[in-house]
Amino acid sequence: MAAPAQEDQAKTEKIKRRSGLQNLVSKKLVCCTGGAALEREISDGSGDTAQADEVAPKHLVIMVNGILGRARNWRFAEKEFLKRLREDVVVHCSQCNVDLLTLDGVDVMGKRLAQEVMSIVNRSPELCKISFVGHSLGGLIARYAIAELFKPSIPQNSLGDDDEHEDSERGKIAGLEPMNFITFATPHVGSRWHKQIPMLGGVKLLEKVVRRGSWILGRTGRQLFLDDHDGDRPPLLAQMVTDSKDLPFISALRSFRRRVVYSNARFDHIVGWITSSIRHRHELPKVKTPKLPRGINGYRHVVRVELPKSCNLEQDETLDITRKSKSMQEGMIDSLNKVQWERVDVSFHKTMQRIFAHETIQVKTRLLNSAGADVISHMIDNFLP
Repeated sequence: MAAPAQEDQAKTEKIKRRSGLQNLVSKKLVCCTGGAALEREISDGSGDTAQADEVAPKHLVIMVNGILGRARNWRFAEKEFLKRLREDVVVHCSQCNVDLLTLDGVDVMGKRLAQEVMSIVNRSPELCKISFVGHSLGGLIARYAIAELFKPSIPQNSLGDDDEHEDSERGKIAGLEPMNFITFATPHVGSRWHKQIPMLGGVKLLEKVVRRGSWILGRTGRQLFLDDHDGDRPPLLAQMVTDSKDLPFISALRSFRRRVVYSNARFDHIVGWITSSIRHRHELPKVKTPKLPRGINGYRHVVRVELPKSCNLEQDETLDITRKSKSMQEGMIDSLNKVQWERVDVSFHKTMQRIFAHETIQVKTRLLNSAGADVISHMIDNFLP
């Protein structure tokens, strides 16, 4: 009789250990996720379940890295988002276009990003809103992806004043309400143009040599320098400044409540101020390093904020964007300005990290780019949750 009793006691202790292990694993899962991203069912071993009390965030923020970058490049910004807006947003740093995959071309990467976003949305029915944040090439990838994901809510030929027209054309991105579209140091009109790769010092011979060597960066390099050819069609970046037959690039942008470009006014050796701020040369603020302001409202490196201007929806549609000349650059800028942009100019002129300004504006790493933390704070403080 003693043997069966000992077996029963051993079974009871085994069940207790198993239950304790399940509870420990469940607690660790909740701790690792911060307990805020999604409601989780935690099994208590008897079939009963308990749901987390916190409500799942309804706003999806997609963060896109630049060329040869990785999802972890946005680690600092992701942590700041979750620190300040944990109850409102769930942040996803895109993982489908990293390292050498960023040389596949903006169109290929844009489609991959669109598929990645849809996979997240399909798994998360609680989501209602969506925003995009892109650094450098990531801004172009995001622009292509939103065109793939855009669905108009009403016919797009309605007219009216600027605000009414913009509201009337608001559609959905991946079935969600578009909120913020934000880019950091993105070459919106490409890198082909004079002085738009500042490290070359405006030397036209060097610019020509680099342009001819753009094939080193694969399809992406040819597209950035507008040397991609597809029959009689204009280069891809020129197609992306209009609602083309294939994709509604401008309508997708217009659907967002806010569109913001963060640009380095000085010291960005990779992307020029014109292409990143979507301005004509004569529209650039007159700034000289000794006269740059110290910062705006406590943001040390934010030197200028330009609120959205009213835009002319009936701008000249005959602008030549087929010839690779200065007129093509001007036409692309005019077309992109058919939607309103908020422009934030940044300068790291008072820190040694200015030599890495292109990465510092994103805080790519805390060791070399920590000076950009106030720029990230500015983005989050003005973010529409």
